[in-house]
This record gives sequence, structure tokens and C-alpha cells, in this order.
Amino acid sequence: MNDKSDSKKRSILGGACFWLFVIFFSLVLFFAASELFSVKISNEMENLATKPENNKISVLPPLDTATYDKKLNELANNPPDPIVYETVNVPLSPQPKIAHLWPVKTVYPNAGAILPFNRIVAYYGNLYSKNMGALGQYDEEEMFRRLDVEIKKWKTADPATPVIPALHYIAVVAQGSAGEDKKYRARMPDSEIAKVLKMAEKIDALVFLDIQVGLSDLRTEVPLLEKYFKMPRVHLGIDPEFSMKNGISPGKIVGTFDASDINFTVNYLTKIVKENNLTPKILVVHRYTQKMVTNYKEIKPLPEVQVVMHMDGWGERAKKINTYKQFIFKEPVQFTGFKLFYKNDTLTDGTVLMTPNDLLKLSPKPIYIQYQ
Repeated sequence: MNDKSDSKKRSILGGACFWLFVIFFSLVLFFAASELFSVKISNEMENLATKPENNKISVLPPLDTATYDKKLNELANNPPDPIVYETVNVPLSPQPKIAHLWPVKTVYPNAGAILPFNRIVAYYGNLYSKNMGALGQYDEEEMFRRLDVEIKKWKTADPATPVIPALHYIAVVAQGSAGEDKKYRARMPDSEIAKVLKMAEKIDALVFLDIQVGLSDLRTEVPLLEKYFKMPRVHLGIDPEFSMKNGISPGKIVGTFDASDINFTVNYLTKIVKENNLTPKILVVHRYTQKMVTNYKEIKPLPEVQVVMHMDGWGERAKKINTYKQFIFKEPVQFTGFKLFYKNDTLTDGTVLMTPNDLLKLSPKPIYIQYQ
């Protein structure tokens, strides 16, 4: 019995060893195959990454300065210089040389600049309010539909200038209540800004984050949004109307920015562009009164930042055109914008919203259009 028992044990042990060997050998083959497969996939990915058509890092061609200058002259929309006719036997007195205010002589932008090669058409507002503009007044699908209608109008009116859609979101909102820090402004949460970024991505739109500082200042508010300005599609708007340097709460009088405030913002954006290898940012400055912007001659656009002085006033056609002539045309900086209010521009019976063809008659032609 003992011999049979020992034989049986040896048989079982031998079988176990055999299967352990099989399992061990299978595992060795599995890991070896996995490693070979991993190396193969890694090599294939490396090959794909090195192909020019799949390389995401691209070098932009240098700025076409000739086309840039041509577009600036087209935007200036200057009337023809008067023709001086010589009268026989009457000597002519020296004639003054016509000096047009536009186009503005500033630095050329870096490669990849959006302006003046494209026109931006934006919807403005805040998602928390249906009364601050079209962005927030309508649900996403309806808002996209309405914005597309406006974009098509501009494409028809000026087919030579491509149109880029934009969402201009008020990320820092001036308010009547002081708030915990007594600054009379509310910063929108990241979750709301994220919603706008996702919307913009769906229609390949730019995003402008607008700042109404209240009793705060740009040196405090702009850096808090830096992570967004590092994103290629995100640009900036600043609103002097709600910059209350005198300590009065917003909404009671019109506020102001000085050139020093604007230059700080330009320089801050420039730093972000350089550090993150970005194409030029756009800075939109709202304006509709003389005192909203002081020392305009000291505003310095840089190759990394394009500055748009944006006519932000509402009312009937004649009033809006006069505001544009007085505070945008007469005090040139670099580019111009024009806001259209669906409600406030049409309060008087019989008035209608200005059309793209109306705005293209202005001198200079606005390159940034905003609808509220």
C-alpha cells in the first residue's frame, strides 16, 4: 500500500510541476510579447509624430506687411484728397499737405495677427442675466443661430474680409452693492467661464473676457484671469465706464481709464504672449465719452497686442455716428470697433438697427463689431 501511495504522490507532484512550468512559460511569453507590442506601438507613434502633416508645432509665415498696409488703408476709408486746379496768370499760394488721421502709424504685429485681415463679430453679455446682452439672453442653440445671421450679413456686405465669430463675456461685473471687500464688482466663477469656452469651441469662436473693475483696478483683476489668457482663443476687453477712481459706486457717473492703465494691460498681455509663444492678443477698450479715456496719445500698441478702441454708446443712428466721430475717429490709437444694441438703439419709434453697409461707410471702418 505504501508503494502505491508513494507512486500516486509522485504522479500528482509531477503533474503539478508540469502545469506550473506551463503557466510560468506562458507568462514569460505574454510579457515578452507585450513588451514587443508596446515597443512597436511606441515606434509607430514616434513615426507619426515626426511626420510634418501630423506635427502640431507649426512655424507661422512672417507677417505680410504689404497686405497689412493695404488693409489698413482700406479700413481708413479716407475721402479723396481735394484736387487743386491751377488758374492761369494767378500764382498759387502754398497748399497745405493733407494729413489723414488714419491709418495709424504703429508697430507691425507679430505673425498670426487676427487684425486687420479678419473682422470679428461678437455677441456680448453674461450667462447669469438675460438683460446684459445676447450672450445670456438666449439659450445656446438660439444664440448661435442669431449670431450666424449677423455673420452672414457681414460676409455679404464685405466679402473681401473674412469674419470670425466671438463671444464677449463679462467675467468681472460691476455692481451696485459693495460686496465683502467693498470693491463693487463680482468675479464670475470658473464654472461659468468654462461654459463660455465650451460654447466658443463648438463654433470655433474667439472669447473675450470683459472686466468691469468697479472700485478695484486692472492691476488686481487682470492677473486673476491669466490662466485663460494663456489659451490661444481668449482675448480681453476692459470697460472704463465702470472704473470708479473717485470712489463713487458704479452706475452713478461714467468712469475712466488713463493711458497708463491701458498700457499696463498691454504690457501684461505681452508678457503672457511671449512666455507662451502665442499669436497676438486683442485688447478691446470700450469708449463713448471724452473722459472715459485720458492721454490717448500715450497708448502704445505692441507687436504682441492689438488695441481696438470700441464705440460703446447707444441711441439713434445720428447720435452713434457723432459719438464715433468725436471720440474714436478724432483720437486714433490702432483699430476701431462699434457696438450695436438690439434694444437701446431702437427705442424710438421708427428707428432700426444700423446695418453692416451703414458701418462700412464710416471712416475708419470698424473691424470689431459687437452686438448686445
